[in-house]
Amino acid sequence: MTTTTRRRRVGIAGALVGAASAGVAAAALAKRYAVGRIRLRPDNEASEPFGELRGRERTHVTSDGMALHVEIDGPEDAPLTIVFCHGYCLNLESWHYQRKDLRENYRLVLWDQRSHGRSQRAAAEESTIDRLGEDLAEVIEKYVPGPCVLVGHSMGGMTIMALADRHPGLFGDKIRAVALIATSAGKLAELTLGLPALLSKAVHKVAPTTISMLGKRGALVDRTRHAGSDIAFLITRYMGFGDSKNISPTVVDFAESMIRATPTEVFADFYPALMNHDKLSALHVLDPVPTAILVGDHDWLTPPDHSKAMAAALPKAQFTEVPDTSHLIQLERPGVVNDVLRDLVKRVEV
Repeated sequence: MTTTTRRRRVGIAGALVGAASAGVAAAALAKRYAVGRIRLRPDNEASEPFGELRGRERTHVTSDGMALHVEIDGPEDAPLTIVFCHGYCLNLESWHYQRKDLRENYRLVLWDQRSHGRSQRAAAEESTIDRLGEDLAEVIEKYVPGPCVLVGHSMGGMTIMALADRHPGLFGDKIRAVALIATSAGKLAELTLGLPALLSKAVHKVAPTTISMLGKRGALVDRTRHAGSDIAFLITRYMGFGDSKNISPTVVDFAESMIRATPTEVFADFYPALMNHDKLSALHVLDPVPTAILVGDHDWLTPPDHSKAMAAALPKAQFTEVPDTSHLIQLERPGVVNDVLRDLVKRVEV
């Protein structure tokens, strides 16, 4: 190879690297520009006190030694308690709008599921949906003196199903009604996430290994997650909200901050439990009590077909499919969710 040829190839390689670097820089600049423009839009929720609502804080130590953060809100002498169970990678603050709407008239119990929010981290083998059901049973026993209504979003709905499977006797006298919001009774491993069938199949094939690997490097991944907050903002906005163009940037920031605060190891520990979740056969336990099922029509994570399957198993349930709405429905359409909950509570008030 002549010196001229070698220089030419080196020059071409350098140009390619330079072009690639310029492309990455341009993409980063475009991302920041896009996020900046979104944040500059009029925002009706800019002054909303997210994360500032407080109740009477308690710590419950479970039968297997986990310290769970619990908050009790509303009048202590209210005849009915509403228990809120949050979703995967969220915490009790995700019920902000529902808490704000209901705390004046009802006694509320909100809790951080193990390894989430301010609750203690559990080992991987203790990160199961059945164990969450046992945690909920203990929370009810300790903090709910009378009848109650259970409300679960996503993984929180699965927690309620696990409770029904393991403690069916609670439903009817103690538990008077249930709301299952953006959740599933099973077959999450078959989700397409909006991808073509072959691509979706490939993603599901590699996902468990990839997520397990990320979990083992959780501390390193968490440091990079904080560095990529603009990307996380855009992903949360796109995946979590159906009407992403009009959703408040403050609401997106609030949701993304909860997700980012959940360690990668926790995300990895609970992933197999969610993929293996199958409680369709336990739904009959809910049949005697009023049940509301809500889902957004653009929910990619727990699609409407999953809620429709639950509604088919519970023909007396009230089923609501909310248009232009995705997985974080209680934050995106709080008015709709609050109306459904108030209607459900009125049906069982004592």
